[in-house]
Amino acid sequence: MIDPLDVAVVWGRLAAVAEEMAEAQQRTAYSDQVREGGDYSTAVFDRDGRMLAQANRSPAHLGAMPNAVRHMLEMYPAEGLEPGDVVVLNDPYMGSGHLPDMFAMSPAFVGAALVGFVASCVHLTDVGGPAPGSQAVVGVTDLVQEGLRFLPTLVYRRGEPVDEILRLIEANVRVPDAVLGDMRAQRAALHVGATKLAELYALRGPELVGLVAEEILDRSEEAVRRGLAEIPECTASFVDHVDDYGPGTPPIRMEVTVTIRDGGIVFDFSGTDPQTPSSLNCTLSYVKAYCYWATKAITTRDTIPQNEGQLRPVSVVAPPGCFFNPVPPAALGGRALMNQRIVELLFGAFAHAVPERVCAASGQWLNPIFGGTEPRRGREFIFYDYVMGGVGARSAKDGIDAMSPVVSVENIPIEAQEARNPIVVERHELIPDSGGAGQFRGGLGVRKDILVLADDVVLSNLTDRHVFAPYGLDGGAPGTLGEIVLNPGSADERKLHSKEAVRLAHGDVVSFRVSGSGGVGDPRDRARESVERDVREGVVTPESARRVYGLGR
Repeated sequence: MIDPLDVAVVWGRLAAVAEEMAEAQQRTAYSDQVREGGDYSTAVFDRDGRMLAQANRSPAHLGAMPNAVRHMLEMYPAEGLEPGDVVVLNDPYMGSGHLPDMFAMSPAFVGAALVGFVASCVHLTDVGGPAPGSQAVVGVTDLVQEGLRFLPTLVYRRGEPVDEILRLIEANVRVPDAVLGDMRAQRAALHVGATKLAELYALRGPELVGLVAEEILDRSEEAVRRGLAEIPECTASFVDHVDDYGPGTPPIRMEVTVTIRDGGIVFDFSGTDPQTPSSLNCTLSYVKAYCYWATKAITTRDTIPQNEGQLRPVSVVAPPGCFFNPVPPAALGGRALMNQRIVELLFGAFAHAVPERVCAASGQWLNPIFGGTEPRRGREFIFYDYVMGGVGARSAKDGIDAMSPVVSVENIPIEAQEARNPIVVERHELIPDSGGAGQFRGGLGVRKDILVLADDVVLSNLTDRHVFAPYGLDGGAPGTLGEIVLNPGSADERKLHSKEAVRLAHGDVVSFRVSGSGGVGDPRDRARESVERDVREGVVTPESARRVYGLGR
């Protein structure tokens, strides 16, 4: 019988190693999206490649990381690895969501004995392809068009860089300093993780840590199954739509049927449309990652650090060739906008069984990428941005404004963006009346206006919810639709498509308006004092307070 104190100490230390790696990753990163936005992840594995602990970062990276590590070990078996080795891959069909997500893995040794592995993923600023940032949707039909693709590849051998591989990367990306800098930050994080993991095994002994690892995985599986067993057995379906996959293209139907039975859960996406002839597709490993995340959200939530044991009760079905399981070499660069859309699809089904544990649909985040040449220094730049729309209302609380509902990334500080790119942020504000009305109001949409201070800049748009609004629940209203406006208020004002790439000139202004989030419950049941507070704070206009909520009648 293993001592419960040993389990608590070792489990806590494994989680701490993952968090220390995350801190090292962020503090040594070069790019805004990693250093300021937090678009990265770290995790710890045992010698068999099973994930034991992860830092609380991106669900997409972390849910897919066990698959990536397994593929790495197939090409680089454990017996051939040495201390300081770093193997990378970004192949979406081996675990990465799309080519910009670079996974990296290192072994940990105590003396000559391999005891485990540590892994990191960062979203690189660019990996080549037709548009800056490597996430163009329109006109991309094949993975080969999207940029550099790495099967498992050794980039550091015994701690020393493999210069030939790094030169290959440098020659094929638009901003090599940022890309190679973030990869060096990965190496630093892996060094920290491998060192700390080895210290744990040396201090507590491989036999004890191995026993605790089994206990961690078994207890975590049991906790998820126990949580599922508390939900009445049921089968529920939900349908939602992505607006399109480019100008003039049809909507993409997404359908899921969720079955909870016998302490397990099955997600079946068989009713979903076929894969698209664009880069807007999602690999099955990416979809599975969010099924794992959503299952955790309705069961163990934040009570147990995520590990591979919690994945065991989850099964995912998606026919080959569908939007959620495309057949290679389908392109995948635009899948970034799908993270919260997959979760919202699942939450729509969960709302039939556990409405108190889910929220209404959230404001669709924006992921625009500007690329061109800095006029002062003559160097290429890529301005990679996130604009977070907020979170949908819950069964007993209002939604949250300007916050990511699923992924761990954050709004990047404007001061950092303006200091490093030829742009000025002219407006960044909440949009009144954009949150879906309800007894509990949805989070507000966000407006961000960006003035371009360089010529011949390419803007690659990536967002949605310009046609299909974020849904409300239980009588709550949907959030408002989003839109993107070029040069608002001028004679040449025009709307831009949510996924098109456009060329901009010096002095152009792009106004990004994120959709609002859905509400929950009948708006007429909203507490009067809450409506009055909304009006005072400017999040609801007096007219809407009267017309929608009945204030003053």
